[in-house]
Amino acid sequence: MHVGHTSHCSGTLEGGLWLGTAQGSHTPPGPQCNLQGLWRNELGSNMTLLALDAAGTFSGSYHTAVAATNNQILVSPLQGALQHSSSKGQPTFGFTVQWQFADSITAFAGQCFVDRRGKETLETTWLIREEVPTRRDSWRATRVGTSIFTRIK
Repeated sequence: MHVGHTSHCSGTLEGGLWLGTAQGSHTPPGPQCNLQGLWRNELGSNMTLLALDAAGTFSGSYHTAVAATNNQILVSPLQGALQHSSSKGQPTFGFTVQWQFADSITAFAGQCFVDRRGKETLETTWLIREEVPTRRDSWRATRVGTSIFTRIK
């Protein structure tokens, strides 16, 4: 007969990131991810994420290095939320970017990973939807891709 063990968790919200510990756990917490800061992806786009509030929501700005438009690229606002993480400190999150120079919007979903040296990486998948004139054009309105962001500061 197998008897299960139930653990209880406790923690605090520190800097907008859930830092929890399991009672009875003997593993010290690893490096914790902090989304706040300046990030750059492999295409050279820059993203600034501001401090998280107690609910885990955040705002910031996105300056893309690439666009499928001839319009001048403008810094665009973003809004997002962090899923309160476990004691592993590698939380999931999502955010949307409301482009200021194009008739489109992008949704990102991702996870923050911290390696043993403390280097943070945001691995994301994005979905962009552009406005099209008719429903018949809808087939070409959505694109999907991935981006990896590394901390600049």
